Amino acid sequence: MASQPTAAWVLLLSLLAACLPTMQPRDFTVKDIVYLHPSTTPYPHGFKCFTCEKAADNYECNRWAPDIYCPRDTRYCFSQHMMKVTGESVSVTKRCVPLEDCLSTGCTYVKHEEYKICTSCCEGSICNLPLPRNATDAVFTTLSPPNRTQRLSHSLLLTMACLWLGLMSQHWVTLPRAAGPHS
Repeated sequence: MASQPTAAWVLLLSLLAACLPTMQPRDFTVKDIVYLHPSTTPYPHGFKCFTCEKAADNYECNRWAPDIYCPRDTRYCFSQHMMKVTGESVSVTKRCVPLEDCLSTGCTYVKHEEYKICTSCCEGSICNLPLPRNATDAVFTTLSPPNRTQRLSHSLLLTMACLWLGLMSQHWVTLPRAAGPHS
C-alpha cells in the first residue's frame, strides 16, 4: 500500500519538473502583462510606461517595471537599447518623457566600444513593450500629430465644409421651381 502514494509523488514531481521553464532568457510578451480593470487616472489622459534604468534585458526591465502613472509633464514612453554587435542586450532603459526627449530617435554605432544604441519613443499606455533593435524599430510613433494646431485646423476645415454643405443643401431644397407648361 505504501508504494502507491510514493509512485504518485514520483509521477507528480516528474510532471512538475517537465512543466518548469528552462533557465534560458526570453523576451517579455503581451501575455506577460496582467490586464487590470479600468481605473481612474490621477489626471485626464493619464498613462503608464515601462520604466527601468540600465536593466540587463527587456524581460528584466518589463518584469520589474513599477506600475505607476507618468508625471503630467510627460506625454511619451521612451526606450533605449544598448546591444553588442551580435545583437545581445547590454542594457535597457525605459521611462516617461516629454516631447523634447523624442526628437532624436534612431540607431547609432559606438565603434570604439563595438556597441549599437537604438532609441525609440511611442505614445500610449505601456506602448514601450518591445525594444528597438534596428532602424526600422527605432522610431517615434504617435497616436496624434505632435502639433495640436494641425489637428485643430483639420477639424475646423471639416466643420466648415459640413456647414457649407448643409447650407447649400437647404438652399437647393427651398429654390422655387420654374413655371413650366404643365403648371
